[in-house]
Amino acid sequence: MDFSKLGDEQRVLLEVELKPVQGTRFQPTGFPDIGAATYQSSDGKQMLLVESAQSMANRLEEACWDENKNTLVAPLTGLPFIMVNETKTGRMITNSILESHRINSPYILESKDKSFFDKLKKELEVMETGRVDNKALAKTLMKYDPNSLLHGVFLAKKELAGGRLRVPRAVSAFVEAEDVNVAASGGVKKDEVNPSGDAKKGFGHVPFARDEYTGKLNAYFSIDLSQIKSYGLGKDAENLLITLALFKIRRMLEGGLRFRTACDLQAVGDLKVTKPSEFVVPPLNEFNAKMPEMIRKCKGMFAEPPVTVVEYSE
Repeated sequence: MDFSKLGDEQRVLLEVELKPVQGTRFQPTGFPDIGAATYQSSDGKQMLLVESAQSMANRLEEACWDENKNTLVAPLTGLPFIMVNETKTGRMITNSILESHRINSPYILESKDKSFFDKLKKELEVMETGRVDNKALAKTLMKYDPNSLLHGVFLAKKELAGGRLRVPRAVSAFVEAEDVNVAASGGVKKDEVNPSGDAKKGFGHVPFARDEYTGKLNAYFSIDLSQIKSYGLGKDAENLLITLALFKIRRMLEGGLRFRTACDLQAVGDLKVTKPSEFVVPPLNEFNAKMPEMIRKCKGMFAEPPVTVVEYSE
């Protein structure tokens, strides 16, 4: 990958067209009280938010995780993260990769096991008063979970610099559709034993309405190079974070686009770089080959061992 093509750009902008793997209908994300997020563009097109920035951040992180082995996918071996194990059994409960709030997960910071929390507090105590030192914060996050520097984190604990420590997303993404139309349908939850039973208790025939949509789908990705450089972690770390972001995008597009049962998508054509246009994103096999070397170059910045274990009990 030719980093020189990035020059002094502030962002890398990417997009790719998507389509359902079968048929033409898809189910968008829904929100409490408003349902599907439909809106009108400035040129009058009917638009639809299919997948939000919050959800896409989670999906990009999930692309790094091997569910069968309960660890990072092989090319990312050696990258730091925080594992939360059940105290009694030692089995994994969760980890900072899969938790929506990453290091700020209550399973990490609210655990009775205060070993990591106390360590974090000590390393960040210099920021208890005065301005937050964002470079010092970035150094600590790089040590325990570099993913937090890409997807953001808010350490909302008063014991940690008064709850003022936050990093916005350096990588953001969303999926939207244009020229959308509603594909209205529905069904019935059947009860052959007692069709007229009390529906509030789960009995009886229960009819329901369902709205799916048709339209042209596009996924958009943004990598904030200025923010990554502002961490002041050095060139090797910058290159690792940029490469890790692109690796996540490639892996998600190639295997993680089943957002919901009725929203199973695939890419149409290759990932397109819209800015800077001369920059080319390598195929996934090149990332698989390069990531281990880039991780080794940053090993001195990571916790030892790279996986920090926190024990959790109710």
